[in-house]
Amino acid sequence: MTKKEQSLSELGIYGLVDYVNEKVRHINGSTLQGIGDDASVLDLPSRQIVTNTLLLEGIHFDLVYHPLQHLGYKSVVASILDIYAMNAKPEQVYVSVGLSNKMDFQRVDQLIDGVLSACQTYGVDLAGFKPTASLTGLTISVTSSGTAEPSDTVLRKTAKPTDLICVSGDLGGALMGLHLLEREKRVLKGKAETEPDFGNNDYVLKRQLKPEIPLTVFDFFRKNRISPTSMVAVKEGLATSALLMCEAAKVGCHIYENKIPLNQNTLKAANELNFNPLVAALNGGEDYELLFTISFSDFEKIGNQFPEGISAIGYVADAEKGRRLITSSDEEIDLTAQGWGTNGMKS
Repeated sequence: MTKKEQSLSELGIYGLVDYVNEKVRHINGSTLQGIGDDASVLDLPSRQIVTNTLLLEGIHFDLVYHPLQHLGYKSVVASILDIYAMNAKPEQVYVSVGLSNKMDFQRVDQLIDGVLSACQTYGVDLAGFKPTASLTGLTISVTSSGTAEPSDTVLRKTAKPTDLICVSGDLGGALMGLHLLEREKRVLKGKAETEPDFGNNDYVLKRQLKPEIPLTVFDFFRKNRISPTSMVAVKEGLATSALLMCEAAKVGCHIYENKIPLNQNTLKAANELNFNPLVAALNGGEDYELLFTISFSDFEKIGNQFPEGISAIGYVADAEKGRRLITSSDEEIDLTAQGWGTNGMKS
């Protein structure tokens, strides 16, 4: 009997670890020892960047509609985006999973296939895998590590007044995808023979279920020899990311409503769901884009010629100018987000 034909109880925790190890092929020379020992061994000549992401069933994902292969992929993307946000190169991920009794071997295999697919896409190694039992549903923890030269590392706190605020991609689509999935889940509850009706909304569904990282940002930096002055991952909405940057750098910001990038597919889904797309962009989540700032001299260097997929949406201001959203009617309102007070400070 092959390992794939065994149940998880027959295979055992260490058998599962061995199975995953057999599937792994390392890409980076810095990974000297991965799965199969008490710890990984890395050979790192540069500065190391480390982050962790925790995803809980019922809080961050719903297995009713989230395919496990996509979930494994998304878990890696969610973690390594934070490495990219430091202007670093992700090289290793370490995945720990808490498995409930409803997770048979085939489902775990689908999850791992998604993890390995993301690793291949973004050139990182699965350098550690730790499974254990869970009484509270599926739990996924992904620790990512990467490297950067000290001079290349970008922090939130280094944004400066007059810097231009830019964002990659478009915003709000992932939340619209989530609302569509939740709507169909409610409709189909108790109607086993009914097929879900998502309409022509593949774009926002993919934004929610299988997001990608905006690597075009780094092509833009290299091509134009631009050094970002700060950068933040956009995971919990544009407002949260902007406030995190402002709080770290002790600055203000002005962001313009009519400059916030919204995809036509997101607008269509928002109209169908009777949802304000601006709210989705500002206070939604899981768009997995990058908010960054560049100096005014770099802005002059490119002559306001931003490539497709990058939008200038405002500027960094002195702290006393506040953290403001400038509406289409030129009204200034406080930029707010969950977890923050009305003055843009942590609550």
